[in-house]
Amino acid sequence: QVQLVESGGGLVQAGGSLQLSCVASGSAGIRRINTMGWYRQAPGKQRELLTTITNDGTPYYEASVKGRFSISRDDAKNTVYLQMNSLKVEDAAAYYCNADVIDMNWRNYNAWGQGTQVTVSS
Repeated sequence: QVQLVESGGGLVQAGGSLQLSCVASGSAGIRRINTMGWYRQAPGKQRELLTTITNDGTPYYEASVKGRFSISRDDAKNTVYLQMNSLKVEDAAAYYCNADVIDMNWRNYNAWGQGTQVTVSS
């Protein structure tokens, strides 16, 4: 089994910043993590992709967050980060990380975190 645990959500004023973290762990140990990404889901809306980063560090950003959000990863810590700047009220949502993980038994998992809430006040 593989688990992803997000942290760093909270309440912030519009224009402010937050950094989210997501740590991967596995009962059999982790051999490699391929693409990692961040999604969000606001009430009454579908979950949407925000950004991804490949295992060679290549990022991709959706237009809605490009220039404001930055994704990074630390493979030594099995962690992906999301730096969110210039937050807007419409950025409020539950934020989820996702990762394509290969454990030490060569099992492949597409794992999701439990989500962390971001609230942006006007």
